[in-house]
Amino acid sequence: MNKLGVRPFFDKETHTVTYVVTDNASKHAAVIDPVLNFNASTGGLCSCSADKIIEYLDDNNLQLEWILETHAHSDHLTASKYLKEKRGGQIGIGEHIKKVQSTFKKTFNYNSEMPCDGSQFDQLFEDGEVIYLGHIAIEIMHTPGHTPACVSYKFEDTIFVGDTLFMPDYGTARADFPNGSARSLYQSIQRILSLPNSTRMFVGHDYKTNTKRNYAWETSVLQQKRNNIHLKDGMTEQAFIKLRNAKDATLEVPKLLMSAMQVNIRAGCLPEKEDNGVSYLKMPLVLELS
Repeated sequence: MNKLGVRPFFDKETHTVTYVVTDNASKHAAVIDPVLNFNASTGGLCSCSADKIIEYLDDNNLQLEWILETHAHSDHLTASKYLKEKRGGQIGIGEHIKKVQSTFKKTFNYNSEMPCDGSQFDQLFEDGEVIYLGHIAIEIMHTPGHTPACVSYKFEDTIFVGDTLFMPDYGTARADFPNGSARSLYQSIQRILSLPNSTRMFVGHDYKTNTKRNYAWETSVLQQKRNNIHLKDGMTEQAFIKLRNAKDATLEVPKLLMSAMQVNIRAGCLPEKEDNGVSYLKMPLVLELS
């Protein structure tokens, strides 16, 4: 029996893949990048996607040990707080989330009620740090570029790269968010691609392409080296930067950016009500997340 179990959950609305990763020996589980469903037109939220994960945990008698964020997402709201309240576990993210918090504190005009020290999260991870899921070591790799706080999680011969890389026919992450960097992204990707060719790689999203293939989220280091449309044929750093910057200049701002960042830099907590008593992110009463 394989020591590591990987169960993906695909959210079609945001094209996000959430993973439940299991140490099969201890039955301890980690959830990577959970989604809280959000209706942008009404401001309402729903735990539909997160409840599917809870059902899977319960059906398989799994103990939730970690809720791991690869970064503060701009395209979906995190269900980290909801999962922690329902099934426990510690919420972890890369230590550079503090830089993202400081940037968006100005955007949202937060004052003293919003500390920018990462204290909203249970654990802040440093590059090279090793944590454990049951008996399985998890290496933290700081892989900035898409955002300054991006991390990848390496479990033995398997790595979860968040938004840094997509499936080979879709390419790589955008790098035009605040404090993003195409140069840093290229260097992070090269670090990931220095792992053994056989390393299994799971990506954070899939948007498909003009091909007829189904949605997919598992690839490998070798497949990325050979087939990634932004990296193959000996792409140099300067050429990649030029390509990535040109591509990013054509992209629209993610439609959930402002809503998502308010929640995600707080580890899934909703923002405080404004001085008029209104919270502009609504939540069904059954969730009681605020």
